[in-house]
Amino acid sequence: MNERYLSVHQVAEVLGTTVRFPRRLVEERRITYVKVGRHVRIPESAVREFIAANTVEPRRPRSVLRGVAA
Repeated sequence: MNERYLSVHQVAEVLGTTVRFPRRLVEERRITYVKVGRHVRIPESAVREFIAANTVEPRRPRSVLRGVAA
């Protein structure tokens, strides 16, 4: 139970977005969240998982022989 739970405002700050974006993630159930009464809290680990799952790695450079039939 050592998990840290963040408010929607804190998640928005971590992601560098407006508050609307984390609210939309919760509404569309695209991120794990916990309801504490009427408050929504998002586990810090869920934010890390969301970032990891949506990270796009750069492509590897293609071979130097572009355009040459192999």
